[in-house]
Amino acid sequence: MDPVALDAADPLAHFRDRFVAADIVAYLDGNSLGRPLRVTRDNLVRFVDDVWGERLIRAWDEGWMETPTTLGDTIGRVTLGAAPGQTVVGDSTTVMLYKLVRAALDARPGRTELVLDTANFPTDRYVLEGIAAERGATLRWIDADPASGVTAEQVAEVIGPRTAVVLLSHVAYRSGYLADVPAITNAVHHAGALVVWDLCHSVGVVPLRLDEWNVDFAVGCTYKYLNGGPGAPAFAYVATALHDTARQPIQGWMGAADPFAMGPAYQPAAGIRQFVSGTPPVVGMLPMRDMLDLVDEAGIDAIRAKSTALTSFVFDFFDEHLERLGVRVSTPREAEWRGGHVTLDHPAFRELVPQLQKRGVIPDFRPPDGMRIGLSPLSTSFTELAAGLRIVAETLT
Repeated sequence: MDPVALDAADPLAHFRDRFVAADIVAYLDGNSLGRPLRVTRDNLVRFVDDVWGERLIRAWDEGWMETPTTLGDTIGRVTLGAAPGQTVVGDSTTVMLYKLVRAALDARPGRTELVLDTANFPTDRYVLEGIAAERGATLRWIDADPASGVTAEQVAEVIGPRTAVVLLSHVAYRSGYLADVPAITNAVHHAGALVVWDLCHSVGVVPLRLDEWNVDFAVGCTYKYLNGGPGAPAFAYVATALHDTARQPIQGWMGAADPFAMGPAYQPAAGIRQFVSGTPPVVGMLPMRDMLDLVDEAGIDAIRAKSTALTSFVFDFFDEHLERLGVRVSTPREAEWRGGHVTLDHPAFRELVPQLQKRGVIPDFRPPDGMRIGLSPLSTSFTELAAGLRIVAETLT
């Protein structure tokens, strides 16, 4: 477990130089906010000077209008395993979740149950609570173990003829548990329901095959492993088979068949474009383009291999140094069942995380006593990870 030797053998090591350097010891929160790329700084200046500054409003007709779908297609190709015409960018993750769950619920008339799990991210739970109250639907809860995640067997136990929509996370935000998307999706379809997958903690770090897995809907943020920057817009995936029946609930002019007709009544655009509502967040889409280029260059399978090696390193360090200090692990040891982060638990972590940040080690805290070690493969070295974990151990002793 020599981090220097691991870095020397890392085929992706050269990508680290593409990121803006920070004066810290270890950045262990890449699963919450990815580092910016050096090229992004230059591209943002070029955008202000040459595109926005020179072309002004003409730039809408020269490409901006199509950015939600053109960038969506890039996300689909590079990270989702999705054919063109099924992915669109715009809005926040919360708004995208609302749109997709409402569309899925309305696409299953006569069915009144929404299925979700107790350990899912608050936004997912809150959005479904609001939709249930709004539409008179019933919530069916899966009582998932926070130290693991939702299984196909648990889903099969709660779904039935009244189930309209199942909303789950591919990678659990706290434990890092990697759900079996094909098996769960198949079980949901067998019950005649639709599934919405939250990909926030898997897109860009875990290979996805949405078309192959017959996924109905998916949503994901772009500021984690896609390095889109704080508040970068989310994306939505809607399978082609649902384009003629699914209707999103936030009818805005940019999702209309002819936005500039300024017509008296709303007529949705054909295909994935109908899931756009307001004016595209063009500036917010710029940084993720650069990261998508990097992911495409490195290859998602190679990124997954590096991610698995990094998280395995955390387990090795835990076994050797942290377990004897009373630390526990909430993340599956089996690589095939974990995403790109590892959660360590200790009663002192709530107080220690701010101390670690002062020492230049930046993880994040998740209640009740979890410290997430979030590892972005293209920007994180084994040496950096080892240095951060050593300071964690020192702080506990």
